[in-house]
Amino acid sequence: MTIRVLLADDQALLTGTFQILINASDDMEVVGVAGDGTQAVQLTRATAPDVVVMDIRMPGKDGLDAAEEITRSEAPGRARVLILTTFETDEYVTRALRAGVSGFLGKGVAPAELLSAIRTVAAGDMILSPSATHVVINRYLATPGPPTAVPRILETLTPREREVLAQIANGLTNDEIAETLCISPLTVRTFVQRMMAKLEARHRAQLIAIAYQTGFVRAHQPPAPDTGT
Repeated sequence: MTIRVLLADDQALLTGTFQILINASDDMEVVGVAGDGTQAVQLTRATAPDVVVMDIRMPGKDGLDAAEEITRSEAPGRARVLILTTFETDEYVTRALRAGVSGFLGKGVAPAELLSAIRTVAAGDMILSPSATHVVINRYLATPGPPTAVPRILETLTPREREVLAQIANGLTNDEIAETLCISPLTVRTFVQRMMAKLEARHRAQLIAIAYQTGFVRAHQPPAPDTGT
């Protein structure tokens, strides 16, 4: 299945480069290019992309306001938003997560990383740059949860789910976790979905937050991976 991509950035040279890169991939195509947030929302409704690759600083409506409007849409098969920006500030990361984006990356990523990120987001997973992950960690470490909730939350996870959670908190993608634990990416995705349901997390960033907020990552040293699932 071809992944339909909408590009939203006010730098025409950059979107032109991205368009060539994406259209050269066998499994994705660019279905539209927007120069501002308002146009991004309009084209999303008109072209029904799978993923919107969105800049933040654009004329008029910025990328984060546009992202929130897109992710809050009730339309079936609504698009997922991947933020691609030069400005990986705490404020922008926090706003992006609140807006419901599925990914946050810096514009310094390599071409192969961008294509991989689009595939990850299109598959329903979330991807965060190391800087964005750091913001999530700092934000939630500064907001301790109820002490009595820690053991109860962690006890709901199986040993394998805890291994996967530790890897997520270290910033690994599903493919990287699969390689590390010698399991399939589909199995990793199943574990992630189960953990989100058990921990009542809406997205991957909240799993990272829980891992650090509870002290799980600092205290937990995962055993050597085996081939079981």
